[in-house]
Amino acid sequence: MKPFISTGFYGVLNYIIALTLIATPWLFDLTGVSSAAIFIPIYIGWLQLIMAIFADNAASPIKKFPMEMHLTLDVVMGFFLAVSPWLYTFSSKAFWPELLIGGLLFFLGIFTKKSPFTTKRHPSLSEGGLTSIDSI
Repeated sequence: MKPFISTGFYGVLNYIIALTLIATPWLFDLTGVSSAAIFIPIYIGWLQLIMAIFADNAASPIKKFPMEMHLTLDVVMGFFLAVSPWLYTFSSKAFWPELLIGGLLFFLGIFTKKSPFTTKRHPSLSEGGLTSIDSI
């Protein structure tokens, strides 16, 4: 399937998701659930905010971080956030905020343009790294 979310729209949405994640414990009243329910969304929210500021997209003021890496980390963080209520055993008290926001991050990481999961690299581009001749 082709990626259909533009990087500009994704960039704006990423700021909203990051700030929502930072405020999740208070927005959804998770402060009495567990320390994992409080700190995991906050940590991932701050990481998302930092990556959003430095990502190479239209909504970023400092374009230093490659979009491909940002989207790959979104898939990893989205998956971790979505399964964290069951990993840290607070799913009986609250799991919807982490599951929904984690699923959204996972979805955006896959279906945004420049995603390494849905965009094929051009065959003429070098992959970099060592080749068998370089290692001799």
